Amino acid sequence: MGSSPIIKMHKNRKSPRWKKWDYSTPGIYFITICTKNREQYFGEVRQGKMNLSQIGIIADLLWYEIKNHHKNVELDEYVIMPDHVHGIIIINGTDSRRVGACPDPAGIVRPSISLSNIVGGYKSAVSKHAHRLGFDFKWQTSFHDHIVRNEFSLKRIQNYIIQNPMKWWYRKNGLSSKMESIRHTYTIYERKSA
Repeated sequence: MGSSPIIKMHKNRKSPRWKKWDYSTPGIYFITICTKNREQYFGEVRQGKMNLSQIGIIADLLWYEIKNHHKNVELDEYVIMPDHVHGIIIINGTDSRRVGACPDPAGIVRPSISLSNIVGGYKSAVSKHAHRLGFDFKWQTSFHDHIVRNEFSLKRIQNYIIQNPMKWWYRKNGLSSKMESIRHTYTIYERKSA
């Protein structure tokens, strides 16, 4: 009997992670997690501000919980958008509180938790709570990441996250030229600050 098309699809799917990078390494990571088929489960943008739905509130509350489950993780700027989440996750070394991070009886130290484990745990928690409350909700498979390499890049990404609801609203209402003016202002500010 042949393998099912679903199993075959996942078996051949390439990981979007950079193969030369250890994602349990301390660092600053900008992530984007999208909903399945970009369904707007999390709410809507009105007048440049995000108004969360009930699922959006779950996603928002559980984002804050990430740092409570991983001692070595800090959270920076983030935003819940209608069909995706942008956030900055900072990994600061090993997580000794995590089960299995301490040496086992044979003296082997297990590796730190990875970015994929952190994001996977978050996605699972949001799905579990949404389904428990009777909501139809699905994430897109995997997530996008960017390794933040310097302060200038971090500031640019933080501004991008902060501006995201306003940009969404401008695009939706055909006011993209106004957004270009705002982007130009932030670019000048970033260059002076760098």
